[in-house]
Amino acid sequence: MLRVARRPRHPQIVIMPLHITKVAFGTTGVEHLAERLLARAEAGPVFLTTRYLPKRHEEIAGRGSLFWILKHQLIARSPILSFGDAEGGRVAIHIDPVLILTHARPKRAHQGWRYLEDADAPVDLGDDMVVGDQMPAALMGKLSGLGLL
Repeated sequence: MLRVARRPRHPQIVIMPLHITKVAFGTTGVEHLAERLLARAEAGPVFLTTRYLPKRHEEIAGRGSLFWILKHQLIARSPILSFGDAEGGRVAIHIDPVLILTHARPKRAHQGWRYLEDADAPVDLGDDMVVGDQMPAALMGKLSGLGLL
């Protein structure tokens, strides 16, 4: 008797990663941000602290990234490795110190962090692309403000 495999009743659900955004406060540019992260990595694990553990942290840790906002643009990302405890009852967001450049995308500055769905996240710059291959962030911000991007 020939047996035919049947499709499962419940197809496998693929969970898309969830990301967060944060302003790169005190940095003057992408190079400065990359230098700061690498300098912090020399002293030990790189992490940021926040008051509260994100409710959706399981969707972020190990899959999502922290997208950096600089001059009202999402410009780069740092993969989020995990969440942990920090001093004073705060939460540590452990990130990879290597900065991955992305296509710039307009994003208003905000305090703290905000969720960013994977569908809304900017794509990484290709290996053959450099930051100069796109419009300057200030120009993109102005055009976006006018509704032209």
